[in-house]
Amino acid sequence: MARSIKRLTELKVLRAKRGWHNDGGGLYLRVEDKHRRWWVYRYGAGGKHYHGLGPAHTIGLADAREQARRCRQLLLEGADPIAAGKARRAAVRLAAATAKTLADCVEAYHAAHCAGWTNQKHAREWKASLATHVLPEIGTLPVAAIDTAAVMRVLEPAWTKIPETAARLRSRIEQVLDWARVRGYREGENPARWRGHLDHLLPARKKLAPVKHHAAMHYRDVPAFIRELRQRDEVEARALELLILTASRAGEVCGAEWREIELADVGWSWRRPPERMKMRREHRVPLSRAARAVLERTPTDRRHGRIFPGVSGHMLWKFLRTLIDATTVHGFRSSFRDWAAEQTNFAREAAELALAHRVGDDVEEAYLRSELLAKRRQLAEAWARYCASVPAARSDNVASIRGGARG
Repeated sequence: MARSIKRLTELKVLRAKRGWHNDGGGLYLRVEDKHRRWWVYRYGAGGKHYHGLGPAHTIGLADAREQARRCRQLLLEGADPIAAGKARRAAVRLAAATAKTLADCVEAYHAAHCAGWTNQKHAREWKASLATHVLPEIGTLPVAAIDTAAVMRVLEPAWTKIPETAARLRSRIEQVLDWARVRGYREGENPARWRGHLDHLLPARKKLAPVKHHAAMHYRDVPAFIRELRQRDEVEARALELLILTASRAGEVCGAEWREIELADVGWSWRRPPERMKMRREHRVPLSRAARAVLERTPTDRRHGRIFPGVSGHMLWKFLRTLIDATTVHGFRSSFRDWAAEQTNFAREAAELALAHRVGDDVEEAYLRSELLAKRRQLAEAWARYCASVPAARSDNVASIRGGARG
């Protein structure tokens, strides 16, 4: 009895001439010439439907028979092989189109979130740290394939050498992978998660190296430093004095505009817009008489709008370095906070609001809606009086002020 299927052999396929060659079970080898040879599955009444299975130079006889078997199975299930093939190819194209590498997701996450970061230096550093330490190692991997081994490949070498940077990298990888999961680019648990996951594989950062805070001047040394600033003529000296008197961040002072200064019977205030605040909230600062005096000594050019046009945070840092080494611009906020805690009876909430910090948790914040402006004005005046007081003996752990330096 003649075979109904598997009629062809590898040799017959190789020697087949032009025409249709039936292997049985609906599988055919169609030959046009020695270069154009492909497999076709024919089905339906009289074999009127043609479903291409691929070229013979790529798909061997055994693979073609397996594809034909799957087509017959689809027909038994009531499905159409041609429609199923189109759906499968569409799914492959869709997967290729939507596949994202980790580098793609880092770029997209940064573009989506950097506008919400008030500190542009942080925005640049965020992306640069991943570009330096992460992307060269695993950036080309599909984000869906990033697993614990890939994350450890990046973190493990850096965890003990540069623990602070490594901890930031872990957090940023976790953020990107969470973003990718929500966008549908990956599934499952986040392999960069610390609690209950990486904390079993890596030692806690606090056990490796102490957290380094911004170097701060002791509040006992602030009056002497303020006295030195008031002998200077540079615009940086005025900006730095206002920063100290208002316990502000460098970006808040460098970006300050005259239109933000409000005059009222109860006293001057400085209304800072949300886009220049770390917490993205408008913040009103009561100005002491000493802070007002700084503004009155500052040349006014309302055409530019800026109180200190051309002054940047980096310029303040360089100017501070010409006067003293062992402190930072940001550290003056700590000087103020330590003084308020140790030398005054003002409420903690007033001191925290003076620093534009969040006070308490969500519940406490919901009930504490007042700006405590009157108390903060009293606090600001007390701080200004202290800054103008007779300087105390210099702290042993703070370098002396270079009184004769001009920079």
